[in-house]
Amino acid sequence: MSTDKAVESAKVDTPETKVEAKPPTANVFAMFGAKKEKKEEDDTKEDTKEEDKEDTKDNEDKADEEEPDVHFEPLVKLERVEVKTNEENEDVIFKVRAKLFRFDNNEWKERGVGDVKFLKHKETGKVRILMRRDKTLKVCANHAITKGNQLRANVGSDRSWVYNVAADVSDGEPEPATLAIRFGSKENADKFKEEWEKIAN
Repeated sequence: MSTDKAVESAKVDTPETKVEAKPPTANVFAMFGAKKEKKEEDDTKEDTKEEDKEDTKDNEDKADEEEPDVHFEPLVKLERVEVKTNEENEDVIFKVRAKLFRFDNNEWKERGVGDVKFLKHKETGKVRILMRRDKTLKVCANHAITKGNQLRANVGSDRSWVYNVAADVSDGEPEPATLAIRFGSKENADKFKEEWEKIAN
């Protein structure tokens, strides 16, 4: 038998050695500081944190959706009170802003600033002046306009008038008074006098 044939025969008869690939063990990764395992652990922790955040957000959303509509009944029920101004039977025929003064103890004292109104009674036709202070609405002038009652010009001003009344009841009791009324412009003062004279003359 030749040498070549012997080699071939040896190749055929020799069984092939099979090497199975085994997965790398922990020892292999330990050679490199076990970084891969640590990375996997970090990824797992991050995933857990994300899941926790999502759960927390879902719980908050559910809490918002399930928040009850709370309604409390008042302990004391207040009845609506109708406040009467004693102007219910009167019509406003003129209104303008002004400042009112009263002559008292030889000097002029300010009574208040607000709207002065001419009120005409619906049944009797009588007209009175009513003036309330701003904010507090306290009455500072309340008297009738009588026939023959004239306005006098206030010295040194073309937008104010002085007049006398026999019975002003702004303080509760009727009493005579000397009043001065001043307006923001000459036009308003003239209009006040015009409306006054329609009633007094």
